[in-house]
Amino acid sequence: MTLAPPSPTPGVQPLQLPWDLRLNADQFELVCQANPDAVLELAADGQVIAMTPTGSEAGARNQALGALLWWAVRRSGLPLKGFDSSSGFRLPDGSVLSPDASLVRLDRWQALSPEQRRGFAPLCPDLVVEMASASDEGPRGVSALRQKMDTYQANGAQLGWLLLSEERAVEVWRAGAAATPERHDDAKELDGGELFAGLVLDLAPIWDV
Repeated sequence: MTLAPPSPTPGVQPLQLPWDLRLNADQFELVCQANPDAVLELAADGQVIAMTPTGSEAGARNQALGALLWWAVRRSGLPLKGFDSSSGFRLPDGSVLSPDASLVRLDRWQALSPEQRRGFAPLCPDLVVEMASASDEGPRGVSALRQKMDTYQANGAQLGWLLLSEERAVEVWRAGAAATPERHDDAKELDGGELFAGLVLDLAPIWDV
């Protein structure tokens, strides 16, 4: 599979893909390398999902989320490595997804080869965080993100937090739990429970953006 490098000239056309195109994870990685400005994910059936850019308010909340989660890990002292929304992971089902924020246990990360770390790491994060947009449409909407949370669980995630910022609510998805997540309204903080003892995420700065 040969791909032309991205054009450096102004006015370059956006990435165009046939609706019925199906790729494997290796081919998808080549597409991403050839189109570094495109925000893409890969479904388990090989379909490429084009992610629309976030609105400014959502982007500010995502930035706050990443900073606060990093600080929560530092305070906890847990051996965890954090990743931002631009980090793709190659899940066991063949999909390549990028949570808004995620944590991987350090021993799992260190077990990867340097080459695996440079590409889409072949693992599912232990803790995933997604933040829903105000609209329930498209790949960043609530319905699509709930499907992603299901996918993370099926591929080994131990804990998932779906933040519903417009409602100041959180859905907590636990591995091995019933299909219905736990909903917490007017949530002020989240903790990692027994799986991530001492990990506490302050939500107020995120809600107040």
